Amino acid sequence: MEIDDLAPVFHLGEKLFDSDILPSLYRTWDEYEVIDFFSTNPEFCLVAEHNGELAGFVLGNIIEKNNSPWKYGYLVWMGVAPQAKPLGLGIKLFKYFKSLMKKNGVHMLIVDTDAENTEAIKFFQKMGFTNPKSHVYMSSNLSRTRKRTSLKTADNTTKPINQEKKPRGSKQEVNGRPRKKRNLFPERKKS
Repeated sequence: MEIDDLAPVFHLGEKLFDSDILPSLYRTWDEYEVIDFFSTNPEFCLVAEHNGELAGFVLGNIIEKNNSPWKYGYLVWMGVAPQAKPLGLGIKLFKYFKSLMKKNGVHMLIVDTDAENTEAIKFFQKMGFTNPKSHVYMSSNLSRTRKRTSLKTADNTTKPINQEKKPRGSKQEVNGRPRKKRNLFPERKKS
């Protein structure tokens, strides 16, 4: 993977990790994730191209634990464009990633995905992964506020209260000023 691949990798991931289909993956996929992997583990950031276009990617790393002689390979992100799946690019990417891990002394590969991502689960089982476990993702929407109309006092009586205060700012404001939207990887128009 080269620096020019960062934006195409991000945009492919954005299409694949859709909020309606895979919300837990969507929540953690962003530009900074791609940049962080590229800047800290470039040797484990792989891309596959087809007809000169990005068709797939793998982002991973090696985990070394204190007091453990083993190294663990962690395949954190993998994505293949739908039109490239019949070409076997996912299998080729994975096998190359696995060979890199072996060359670096890794004893065990780890992968995780959303429990709803059955296509990925089947793929990884086909690649030799076993013993799938459930992982629970939870979220709390901090921008919603509960409307309270009364308050219970210390003597257990109920006292009406004024309408709730509106939260300061919004998604569109920071410190009362309009928020500047930053797009690190703007989509380029094809000519």
